[in-house]
Formats: sequence, structure tokens, C-alpha cells
Amino acid sequence: MSNKDTRRKFIQKTTAAGAAIGFPTVIPSSALGKDGKTAPSERVVMGFIGIGNRGLGVMNAHLNHSDVQGVAVSDCHKRHIDRNRNCGSEGGKESVDKKYGNKDCKAYFDFRELCARDDIDAVMVATPDHWHGLITLEALRNGKDVYCEKPMTHFFAEGQAVYKTVAEKKRIFQVGSQQRSDKRFRTAVSIVRNGLLGKITHVEVGLPKGRTGPDRDPTLKDAPEGYDRWCGPSPVLPYMAARHHWSWRWHTNYGRGQLMDWIGHHNDIAHWGLGLEATGGGGGPISVEAKDWDYSKTPKIYDTAYQYDVISNYPGDIEVKMSSRLRMGCKWIGTNGWVYVDRGRLEASNPEWIKDGFNPGNYQAYNSPGHQRNFIESVKSRKETIAPSESAHRSITPGHLAYVSHEVGRSLKWDPKKEVILGDEKAQKILMSLPYRGDWKI
Repeated sequence: MSNKDTRRKFIQKTTAAGAAIGFPTVIPSSALGKDGKTAPSERVVMGFIGIGNRGLGVMNAHLNHSDVQGVAVSDCHKRHIDRNRNCGSEGGKESVDKKYGNKDCKAYFDFRELCARDDIDAVMVATPDHWHGLITLEALRNGKDVYCEKPMTHFFAEGQAVYKTVAEKKRIFQVGSQQRSDKRFRTAVSIVRNGLLGKITHVEVGLPKGRTGPDRDPTLKDAPEGYDRWCGPSPVLPYMAARHHWSWRWHTNYGRGQLMDWIGHHNDIAHWGLGLEATGGGGGPISVEAKDWDYSKTPKIYDTAYQYDVISNYPGDIEVKMSSRLRMGCKWIGTNGWVYVDRGRLEASNPEWIKDGFNPGNYQAYNSPGHQRNFIESVKSRKETIAPSESAHRSITPGHLAYVSHEVGRSLKWDPKKEVILGDEKAQKILMSLPYRGDWKI
């Protein structure tokens, strides 16, 4: 079978061939998955959108699985397709072709052409944040399953549209909140969910501080080819390297600082521990307030806070504080103790809880075999992923609300089931706004 065969087409071809000639078709052993090869009918055919530094890494993480077949890449910057020959590294197309020893991978400037292909099962979205919602929706509406980097969306209304479209189209979705696939985080969540901490009273979510200076060249220069498309639905700011690749996240037109860059990690884990991750559960805070946002050290070329606090209150008299002034990670505090987790660290008030072999109780957190592996298996089985769309949307909702709270200068009352701000028409209008440029729309 050629590299262009897909799960859908393979089944159609072999069935049609057998019917046409009237007796069983002889199928090569490689097509049946023998000789160490995965049968085409079991391959997940993927396209990859956004293949800069992060995107290239996530793409290769998918390609490392034998039952994934990469066939297409899309990026508005040609150097990401050809890939930085000046740096000596491979581009997106070159990486895919090298994997299969051919030149079959198709490269697209316009992601919509990739999404329209009927031979692609799933799409990776690893663009800057301001593109996540629009590209994900385009893929879903074309019948594709989607793996999207976090945060799931740049705007709140995009998030609502994504999780509702996932449900409507019956698609598989995974957000790149990969901490859910890490044993330490799973262990911490199981301790909380089994009630070992007693009644939860507080949760501390520590996020990084903002930038105090540019991490790339802040000199205004001529924009590279594709820059207008890179800006897409957002305003086109005068080009500088310090507002472009990687550094876009410090400007609200393209990202929303460390708050939204990390909320999909640590606050997502906080929600998981509080039992708010279930799709359709309507879980979330009942009030959100942005406090003490400090821009004093923020360079003039950026507009996101250097320091920030977000105080959210949840049903059951639980306060969740997200802050750049707290220790990085997530800490649940209850009447009987506490547990803290971060990447590489797991601590608890009772050391017995975190010892290997300890059984915290009946609740067992979703055990993912690895974040990309979980997505691939879910595409094949149609079982929901460990980080599905509504969970992803609700875990970052306090961040969306915090930006509105900061803009209007007051605390917001929130109805998590109806997803509306109560008694504040101005704030609700800001929350639901989609200030897109040109003809872009969800």
C-alpha cells in the first residue's frame, strides 16, 4: 500500500475490489500489518498546521507512532516549510518526507486547503494562540479530529464554539495540556478526589511572572513574507522579532501573557482535582476578580502584566488563587492536609500519600499512556481523550474572565452553567466580543 492510502480509503478499496472480481482479494502482508508494519486501515492520517519551533516538536511526537501517517503540513512562513537551512534543521515537509523516504508530503500556505482534504483523519494545531479557535473550527467542520496546543482558544466565545462543535460533529479533541498525562499530576488528583484532604478550602495555582524585557530583537524591520497572514484575524502591528516567533505571547493581540500561556496547565490540574473536568458538567467559578496587576516592569513593546493575581470563588466555599506571586504548580489545601504538584515535584502533608504503591481510594484518575498516544488511541476507539474540549474551555475560563474583570475594574459574578456574567451588561459584552480583522469569523 502506498503512503497515500488512508484508513477510510483502504477499507473502501479492498471491499470494492473483492466485490468486483467475485472472490477473496489477495492482500499483501504489509497491508495487513505484518512484517512490523501497521495496516493502512489502522493508521491515523494526519495534517499538521503551524510548524514553527513548538509545532515541529509536537508534529514529530505524533510521527513517532507507527500508526500515524503524516501527509500534509501548513504554515504561512515558507522557512517553516523548508525549515531554516541557515540553522541546519529540517523543515516540516522535509521532516515528514524523511520519515517515509519519499517526497509525498504536501505543503500548504492556506490551512483551509489542508482541512478540506478528505483523506485526512486528524489535524494538529500548533500556531500562536490567536489562530487556535478559527483553525480548530475549520478542521472540525471538515470532519477532522483535532489535537490543539493550549490554551484552546484566544477568546471566550471561540471556546464555546469549539466545544459545541466537537459535540455536534462527534469529533475527538485533545488539548495540549500534557500534564494530565504525567503520573505525578494523576497521583495528586487521585489524592484530592478520594477525599484524603477532607473538605477543600483553598487552591493555590502558581504561574510564571511576565517579561521584563524583550527576548528577541526589538528593532522595527521589514516584515517577512507571510506576516499579514500570520497576524490573521488580529491587528497587524509593526514588525519586530521581539513580537513575532515565540515572543508573540507577551502581546494581547496574539497571546495573553503568562496567565493565559500557563492557565491551561496548572489551573487545568486544579479543576481536575476539584472534579470540574467532566464534559457537560457545567463546572466553574461563581465569581472572578483580577487583582494587583502590575505593568511597571513590562517593556513598552508588550502589553501583558508582569505580576498578577486572580481570585476565583467556587461552589462549596472554595477559593482558588492564581498568581505569579505563588510557587509554581498547584496546591490543594483541605481540613485534613494538603498536596502540592509541579513538573518533577510531588509533596504532601502526609508523606505516606505519595509513596509508590499507596492506594488513595476508589477513585482512579484517567490513566493516559502519553499525551499524543492518548489522542491517537482515542481517534481509533472514539473514546474521549484525557483533555477534551469542554474541560479545556472551562479550565481557562477564569483567565478570560480575569481579563474582563481587569478591564472593567471590578469583580464579576459568574453563572457557570449558563456561562454568563450576572448583572453586568458591559462586562458580558466584552467577554463575548470577537474583534477580528477583515472577513474572519467563527
